[in-house]
Amino acid sequence: MNDSRRGLAFGFLGITIFAMTLPMTRLAVGDASAPQLSPAFVTAGRAALAGLLSVAYLLALRAPWPARRHLPALAISALGTVLGFPLCLALALREVDAMHAAVVSGLIPLATALCGALVFRQRPSAGFWACALAGCALVLLFAAWQGGGALSAGDGWLLLAVLSTGIGYVGGAKVAADLPAPQVICWVLVLSLPFTVPAALWFWPVAPASAAAWGGFAYVTLFSMWLGFFAWYRGLTLGGVVRVSQVQLLQPFLALLFAVPVLGERLDPLTLVFSLAVIAVVFIGRRMPVRTAAPAPRAKPGENPA
Repeated sequence: MNDSRRGLAFGFLGITIFAMTLPMTRLAVGDASAPQLSPAFVTAGRAALAGLLSVAYLLALRAPWPARRHLPALAISALGTVLGFPLCLALALREVDAMHAAVVSGLIPLATALCGALVFRQRPSAGFWACALAGCALVLLFAAWQGGGALSAGDGWLLLAVLSTGIGYVGGAKVAADLPAPQVICWVLVLSLPFTVPAALWFWPVAPASAAAWGGFAYVTLFSMWLGFFAWYRGLTLGGVVRVSQVQLLQPFLALLFAVPVLGERLDPLTLVFSLAVIAVVFIGRRMPVRTAAPAPRAKPGENPA
């Protein structure tokens, strides 16, 4: 098997692992009628345990500490991927089912591209903006349809989760220009340990939870928060970012399929139609041109740059 095919295989493995995050998180936190582990504990606990695994990994590699200039971007990545996305997703999945969350989370690639365009001073084309607006409209229409004409609190948490992911990924991408991507993920988790470990202990569950809930927690800790990134970035390295990143479009569809055997949710035709429509819009939007903005002209000596 050549590097291109191996890259696609690793990329698909990573996306498959990430797609299981939605049903497994729902399994861990339960729903409003039968709550299990608290969203706060799931968020802090999965990051704390994955952070301890990252310590061992970085020590085994004898990886150098990130430079001081990397710390702001690592902090932004931590806020998005360690705190924002897991917490908002866990709170959302107390209110909505995993299939609903899968459709809304299909906007993550567009949100990431939009955040990247803003941070890296790029100018998305009119076609990109049209796709972004169409994707948002589809998601809002879907959420309103399932909510009987109104958006729920869970939809608000899901949209915040999508935004958090975009911000967190862009923060990590800035550091990944200088460090290997797996090390970036590990450093984000390690630098979060002074916050995640105390929080995990503080929110440690008092009420008993089911074995299935603990199984869901174990999955999002070991796979979603850690091993999935190794497979994903290995695929990007072997097969190329442009080609392998397209596999990401399958993630919401796979999440829909996994929710059936894991949670017993029913996949209705209209949910499938909305999911495929969002995937199509994201696919088109990611192919729209994004131009780099021209640098601002330097001020002449004695001239006010403002």
